[in-house]
Amino acid sequence: MRVGLSLGLAVALVQLGCGASDDGGSGGGGIPKEPVRLTTDVTLAPALAVSEPADARKPSDPSERAAMLKEGFGELVEGPGEAHGKRTPPGKTPPAAGAKAKRVARFVHMPDLQLADDESPTRLATFDSPGTLSGAYRPQDANMCHMLNAAVQSVNELHQADPIDFLLLGGDNADSAQQNEVDWVLALLSGKESIECDSGADDDPRKGGENDGKDALVAPGLAMPWYWVTGNHDILIQGNLPVSSAKQAEATGANAAGGTRDWSQAGGPVVTGEVVPDEARRPLMRKEIMARIAADAGGHGVGPEQTQSGKAIYTFDVPGTPLRFLVLDTAAETGGSEGLLRQGDIDVVIKPALEQAKTDGKWVALASHHATSSLGDGTGLGGKQQPDAVTEQAWVELLGAYPNVVFSMVGHSHQNRIKWVSPASGHAFWEVMTSALADFPHQVRIVEIWDQDNGWLMLKTTNVDFSAMGDPVAFEARTLGALDFVAGWSGTDGPGAASDRNVEVWIEKP
Repeated sequence: MRVGLSLGLAVALVQLGCGASDDGGSGGGGIPKEPVRLTTDVTLAPALAVSEPADARKPSDPSERAAMLKEGFGELVEGPGEAHGKRTPPGKTPPAAGAKAKRVARFVHMPDLQLADDESPTRLATFDSPGTLSGAYRPQDANMCHMLNAAVQSVNELHQADPIDFLLLGGDNADSAQQNEVDWVLALLSGKESIECDSGADDDPRKGGENDGKDALVAPGLAMPWYWVTGNHDILIQGNLPVSSAKQAEATGANAAGGTRDWSQAGGPVVTGEVVPDEARRPLMRKEIMARIAADAGGHGVGPEQTQSGKAIYTFDVPGTPLRFLVLDTAAETGGSEGLLRQGDIDVVIKPALEQAKTDGKWVALASHHATSSLGDGTGLGGKQQPDAVTEQAWVELLGAYPNVVFSMVGHSHQNRIKWVSPASGHAFWEVMTSALADFPHQVRIVEIWDQDNGWLMLKTTNVDFSAMGDPVAFEARTLGALDFVAGWSGTDGPGAASDRNVEVWIEKP
């Protein structure tokens, strides 16, 4: 392996004293614009092993973060590409592909963007710790709009080389249901001449333009259609607490009790107490979020029905193919981070959609934020038990009655994982989870559906490391994300196993 660009640039930034360690910026000027490279060609991995136990130093502390950067915690090295493995249903061996095998569709899955207003009074950064509370603070938070913008441009570059039909989100697009966070997501995905992911005071951690996360950027937007999926962070404060008038007042107020970042100080340290208020930080209710998405160009799957219900449950067909997506809304507005499916939604919307797809002869791909194993009854931090909650077992058994359900795309757990989901009786299916853009390895996943002309379908998944597209702020976001991961503070095994990344997943044709 050789040291990649990440190492050379990260070290140079630290030596110059212009990295996130002291001012939140990555130095003036651009960086070389590298092409987007599939992980089948080259892989990126941390130069250092993940700390076990987690490093005692806090990534939220500017001086301790600077020390970790100097020790190489954010460095990445390039390695050989990973070829596609092969996974088949238990006990099954597909025959050779037929003479007329063809690709049916090609799309990108991009879950867990978690664009965060890191200066909001509702932040809980003082609670950040390795493990379950790791999402309370990310050193890359302030740079994540730039990172998403770079990821969007990377997808567009892939599209130019080989057309992509659409991009599918995976939920947790915003981080805390705030109006400004949702607006940032829409602007970056759909395009805007100028967007500034800043709130409260007009911050400029490093003097000049286009060199820190609070500077304005040009967002070209995606070159293909994209579809919305709702996650718990999209409708809940910090992904756990219900939106209420009291929480709205707190978010738009001037007191940060749980710890937020102060970019008037070097390195953006975590502070409590008085902050500059901002009305744009108001957390939105479900129906307000749906209305905002529906009003954006194309609506992204959301229309009058979803605006009325406040839930993004809908279907869309891939033109010219037998493939129909059924998008589910598994977020619980009653609180709690785990998934919630309600019997009323299944009876009134979901089951009729499954029946209609069967009548229409469509293959069904499910899309939701939560995996089947993350479904619960509404309890958990900030939540309360819901009597109409559908259990994981009941949901899987229901799907077992529909052999045209071919796979499911999920997020939430921030790791790459491909799982065979099998009911006690009936039809089983593959569940494909993609790691978070917000956390290392900061990847998206290309998914291709092939009709193999032999009675089988094949799902070909390929992970992609975004190119920073010449933006040093996006580049730094990945460096800081690697630091958080290596320090043992990110809380997840994001990369997963090789068998969960670049894989050919085989499915018996309905």
